[in-house]
Amino acid sequence: MWKKVLLMSDAAVAIVDAPRRLDAIDRKILTVLQDDASLSVAEIGDRVGLSSTPCWKRIQRMEAEGIILRRVALVDQNKIGLGISVFVSVESGDHSDAWLKKFADAVSAMPEVMEFYRMAGDVDYMLRVVVADMQSYDIFYKKLISAVALKNVTSRFAMEKIKSVTALPVPAISAA
Repeated sequence: MWKKVLLMSDAAVAIVDAPRRLDAIDRKILTVLQDDASLSVAEIGDRVGLSSTPCWKRIQRMEAEGIILRRVALVDQNKIGLGISVFVSVESGDHSDAWLKKFADAVSAMPEVMEFYRMAGDVDYMLRVVVADMQSYDIFYKKLISAVALKNVTSRFAMEKIKSVTALPVPAISAA
């Protein structure tokens, strides 16, 4: 099921386990699950042309390989009182490993932060933050800037959500 792959670079040679390639049916299963993970295995199997047992085995394998990370319910943020989305750009004056660990630990512990990325370009980090109102954002902001030394923090408030999807566009099998 898994193949050993030899990775070579100027600095090191490593052997790592690589998951087997996804076939067309695996890709169909992923597409169906991303659309509605509450479907029964039988319903998923019907949609991809498999009986329940082989469909269940494929799902289990993709979970074991870490392709399927988890199955969750998506919640409307506005209907639970979290009406403000803020995109926060962070610039740091310190790029040490110790600083990054402290910053990442602090930000990861903040429940308002939905996504957290290290960026290339003129911004070092980008956060997507969801809060109830401006006062809640101000509390979050003060917590953020007190966590570690930051060079610059810029907040951009979303006026309207035009598109928001969670399903990844599962690529077709390449000919190569």
